[in-house]
Amino acid sequence: MTLQCNLCPKGCVIEHGQSGECRIRVNIDERLVAVTYGHPCSVHIDPVEKKPMFHFLPGTGILSIATVGCNLHCKNCQNWEISQENPENVSAEELSPERVPALAKEYGCQSVAYTYTEPLVYYEYTLDCSMRAREAGLRNVIVTAGYLNEEPLRKLYPHIDGAQIDIKSMSDAFYRDICDASLGPVLNACVLAREMGVLVEITNLVIPTLNDSDEELRKLARWVAAHLGAETPLHFSRFFPQYRMKNLPPTPSETLVRARDIAREEGLCHVYIGNLSLPDSENTYCPACKQLLIERRGFSVLTNNIKYGKCPCGKELYGIWQ
Repeated sequence: MTLQCNLCPKGCVIEHGQSGECRIRVNIDERLVAVTYGHPCSVHIDPVEKKPMFHFLPGTGILSIATVGCNLHCKNCQNWEISQENPENVSAEELSPERVPALAKEYGCQSVAYTYTEPLVYYEYTLDCSMRAREAGLRNVIVTAGYLNEEPLRKLYPHIDGAQIDIKSMSDAFYRDICDASLGPVLNACVLAREMGVLVEITNLVIPTLNDSDEELRKLARWVAAHLGAETPLHFSRFFPQYRMKNLPPTPSETLVRARDIAREEGLCHVYIGNLSLPDSENTYCPACKQLLIERRGFSVLTNNIKYGKCPCGKELYGIWQ
């Protein structure tokens, strides 16, 4: 008997014993089973800045877990060894949702991230872990491409505090050609997260010749400002050739600076540059008085002048702060 998966917009029709495009949802005995549930392939303690989340408990460690699997097939994927692999080919350990909060607290973490691959395809594990973490007084972050149907998102978002969502391009053709997906559901996931009270930060990997035109960068910044708010953090990241996209060069620093300038011209207050060390590219300033609030170097916070979520001038800042 074939079954249709309704988790993501792809709506895979799955034969008995086979999996959907994410490779982890398998038709077993006429039930769709997420076979990686409780078996992460990666468990690490990261600085939260690595996600990157710059407006979420800065300077803290975050327990970061992932299982194999992704419903996108990006030609430039940086974690393709686990995101694009079959679960039986990757070593994993057993970690139940009930154990996650204790592990986070053991290492002094205030939050848990579901990251590295695509936490929305190992949906049940992400949901159960986030519920257990919340019960234990911890916060939750998803680092995601945002490619999921609305109903499961509405069930998950109430347990999520922060979402780092990757808008890869404002072109549907880019999504279809490079990622084997579509743009619309991603934008909907961003808007829904903001509407449901999730702290949203956006990342855009700037790839030479594919999504680095002024028109494309301006369209992204304008959309973020209009639909998510001018204080939504936007991270422009440097591309490096890897996986199935080794024919293009790394993103020039000049392109990333231009992207930041364009986003600021469109009214965005917090625009960052990642995967490249440039002066003043990771610092946070007050949108009102322009005072330096958080000075960063790499994944380290050197100074933090935010108190109780406010600048010393009294301006309340978008984010989740200590």
